[in-house]
Amino acid sequence: MATLTTKELDQIKGLLTEEENVVAKYKMYAASTCDPILKEKLTGIANKHQQHFDKLITLLQ
Repeated sequence: MATLTTKELDQIKGLLTEEENVVAKYKMYAASTCDPILKEKLTGIANKHQQHFDKLITLLQ
């Protein structure tokens, strides 16, 4: 794998932070709704962003 520049690492760090925040928000939204369909959709969105986070971590390894 090619060595990443400091700027690239900073950008990836920012993306990781954003993905973490989105996952936390959608999990909170899912936990706060009583509508099972909405809960399922929100959980799915949280899971998709968790996959994005995991993929970014994998790219850094």
